[in-house]
Amino acid sequence: MRVVDVLHMNGGIGDTSYANNSLLQQKVILMTKPVTDEAIAGVYAALSPNTISIADLGCSSGPNTFLAVSELMRAVDGARKKLRRHHSPEFHIYLNDLPGNDFNAIFRSLPQYVEGFKEEMGEGFGPCFFNGVPGSFYGRLFPTNALHFVHSSYSLMWLSQVPKGAEENKGNIYLAAASPPCVIKAYYEQFQNDFLTFLKCRSKELVISGRMVLTILGRQSEDPCSNEGGQIWELLAMALNELVDEGFIEEEKLNTFNIPQYTPSPVEVKLLVEKEGSFSINFLEATNIHWTASEFVDEIRRDHDGYNVTKCMRAVAEPLLVSHFGEGIIEKVFHKYQKKIVDSMSKENTQFFNVIVSLTKTCDS
Repeated sequence: MRVVDVLHMNGGIGDTSYANNSLLQQKVILMTKPVTDEAIAGVYAALSPNTISIADLGCSSGPNTFLAVSELMRAVDGARKKLRRHHSPEFHIYLNDLPGNDFNAIFRSLPQYVEGFKEEMGEGFGPCFFNGVPGSFYGRLFPTNALHFVHSSYSLMWLSQVPKGAEENKGNIYLAAASPPCVIKAYYEQFQNDFLTFLKCRSKELVISGRMVLTILGRQSEDPCSNEGGQIWELLAMALNELVDEGFIEEEKLNTFNIPQYTPSPVEVKLLVEKEGSFSINFLEATNIHWTASEFVDEIRRDHDGYNVTKCMRAVAEPLLVSHFGEGIIEKVFHKYQKKIVDSMSKENTQFFNVIVSLTKTCDS
């Protein structure tokens, strides 16, 4: 399985689409708004560019695509007014994701979005130009010194490939308590190589004093096999193992399926940023959010909430599952998965953990 070919969220606007099942990701973007606002306002104040170039890496499709860049442009305009600068910069917006992303949906909705946003911002707001940039952010995407700001939310935990040696992770689909040490090592080394490559590429593409704000699905614990990082995948592994027992999936087929994801700790992110050497860390924090994206968990609504969490995960995982197992088992998998999610939510405080880091480019790599 080539990750670049099969990793994408469910497209379109149907019941299982990412566009209709990404409330959690929306809440995370809004949670990090104070950090992103401070960072991009700082870039604008320090550099006073006539044109400000912003890249959203891992933009996906649906309402969150425009939510992130809208908040960034509002922050720049707010900083301009606070500094009493009369002329608004032009905005060059670059929306990046892997080629399988539903870019068609993005650009079909773009004219209506731009018209509404300009009307909201009023006269004097600078023109915005949007560009789609298909490709992996584990390689160069932009010319040297082309960007002022990079934003990425819930994307950098995805690896460029399934780690070599992951086939030893039998019966599991991600890091778990039963994963052999060689598999744990392989996952970390793959994340390390990918994240260092990401930083090196962005160092080339950002101007000096350019900024990045990255939000990564992660963990607080230093144990890569802790529930903080992998519980949601462990439940899916249990559902798949049941289908093996029932004869719907071959055991060997399951043993060769592993999720290309690594959820890092803040310490791991800090060490790799320091190792690469091009960026200073302005802010680094771990936050958490309930699986339901709600501050209040209602026991009466647990079945409904479990259904929504399952749909959110289906929008993310279905393309990977279909690519490996085929479409025939999908409904059975998610029926079992939903039951396990509801059961888990009834017994414990199920949360995702986020690592948020704000960086400034201080030198060329």
